[in-house]
Amino acid sequence: MSEICPVCGLPKELCICEEIAKEQQKLKITKTRRKYGKPVTVVSGFSGKHIDIQSLTKELKAVCACGGTLKNSVIELQGDQTEKARKFLVSKGYEVSIEEEANDRRLR
Repeated sequence: MSEICPVCGLPKELCICEEIAKEQQKLKITKTRRKYGKPVTVVSGFSGKHIDIQSLTKELKAVCACGGTLKNSVIELQGDQTEKARKFLVSKGYEVSIEEEANDRRLR
């Protein structure tokens, strides 16, 4: 007998919690400029525990062919990767909006 998911009540093999969590996410992609004018793409808006943000960061870095990091449930990608990130996240089932360029407040 397989384990039952405590959230959706289905067996772990058929668990749909991650798909439901993806549909409820409203992600924002912004492009900021950091020290020395270097562009950074920031993906924010993740909430909940049902999404493996660490593996999503790894996949995004591979698709965009860039470096990046995960800090406080926010993915930071080196360079202007807004379109590549948007296409990838939409193909994964996320609702994505692109916001205007924002300046990093740490520079002030």
